[in-house]
Amino acid sequence: MHAVRLHTFGPAENLVYERTEDPVPGPGQVRIAVAAAGVHLLDTVLREGETGPFPAPVDLPTVPGREVAGTVDSVGEGTDPGLLGKRVVAHLGMAPGGYAELAVTDADRLHEIPEGLDAAAAVAMIGTGRTTLGILGFTPLGPDSVVVVTAAAGGIGTLIVQYAKNAGATVIALAGGPAKVARATENGADLALDYTGPDWPRRAREYLDAAGLRATVVYDSVGGATARAAVDLLGPGGQHVVYGWSGGEPFTLTAAELAERSITSGSALGPKMIERGGGLRALETRALAEAAAGRLRPAVQRFPLAEAAAAHRALETRGTMGKVILEP
Repeated sequence: MHAVRLHTFGPAENLVYERTEDPVPGPGQVRIAVAAAGVHLLDTVLREGETGPFPAPVDLPTVPGREVAGTVDSVGEGTDPGLLGKRVVAHLGMAPGGYAELAVTDADRLHEIPEGLDAAAAVAMIGTGRTTLGILGFTPLGPDSVVVVTAAAGGIGTLIVQYAKNAGATVIALAGGPAKVARATENGADLALDYTGPDWPRRAREYLDAAGLRATVVYDSVGGATARAAVDLLGPGGQHVVYGWSGGEPFTLTAAELAERSITSGSALGPKMIERGGGLRALETRALAEAAAGRLRPAVQRFPLAEAAAAHRALETRGTMGKVILEP
């Protein structure tokens, strides 16, 4: 098979598209003929030799990637042969191997892809979708909610905008550049603004003032000055929900400011998110169901498997919209 392998830690150019041996499923495992593989920002961190959430760097050489969708083409000993030919999606967990034409995983990680959902959308929901629903579990949304979403054209941001609008909330979407602002508008945002420009905080405040509103929740994955300005839109009782800082600098509030303004701020990631969502598998199942029903429509940006290095560069420079997908 062809796969993308990393032999040496370093820049995106170190990802090499090459032939390697076909993997063989072991007991309780299946092999998937991959139709779509997910690329995560964490993949770029691990590629550089950092550990991320893992206890040690990955062993080299490695085939990166932990989200795949496709068709079961082989089963291991003791695995249900009825899985052969099924369209499935799986998050591979701690074991990499997704950037390839064939990938092996445990059968109990599989979800059958719902009718009408393509492989790329299934991959987006098995990772980005489950995380989004976990984040949203911290703050019930309804018609009285006024939501500010930073990075609103990203994979998670896109889904938050859609979910909030489905709940009847007012949504202010912040995105970087005209194309991303247009995408946020297409997803239903009541007001979409370019956070790379200088006047977006004024325009957001004018919009809220005209409607007699204050933001009730900020979903923030950018951090830095953007987060500061977004948090300034919160009214008393508002929440600052953090799930990243792609701008390079996390934003934190002092205890004094939190108390003075009667707002809260905290991370939506980690064990608490998983616990609130009923566990990772429950979040995955819900995410796939939301997409199959058309309530959530993941944005995907596709690259050929052979161009994994280009996909990494685009992701690192924030040049993507939605979930990055590799297709063999």
